[in-house]
Amino acid sequence: MQSNIYEVQLKVPFHDLDPVQIVWHGNYFKYFDIARFGLFNQAGIDLYKFYEQTKYLFPISKTSTKHIASLRYGEEFISRATIVEARVKIVMDFQIIRLHDKVICAKGRGEQVAVKMPEMELMFEIPQEIREPFGF
Repeated sequence: MQSNIYEVQLKVPFHDLDPVQIVWHGNYFKYFDIARFGLFNQAGIDLYKFYEQTKYLFPISKTSTKHIASLRYGEEFISRATIVEARVKIVMDFQIIRLHDKVICAKGRGEQVAVKMPEMELMFEIPQEIREPFGF
């Protein structure tokens, strides 16, 4: 697997459903985040330790999601994160793929910026220690 792509297999739990018995739309962000942090971990990046050492945070500045097909209770799926940019901001694309028929259920994109604490200063470059493991 490439260092800029991470996939994890998950199964829809009952508590992620809405009243019509499909995955509630907000839970897709949780699935995206599981893949997001798996991608960072795969690259050897612990964002919490990085913050403790450097005082840099990487808040989400923008998200978008396209819902295509519904996931239901017990269905297995792949949550995939792909890093597409890490110079000025970190940009990741996401896909939720139902396992049994390979249908793409949702697509998303998330953007993160670098912020220096405690000044809350927006940085216009992602630190080298974060960029390099992803090839940027």
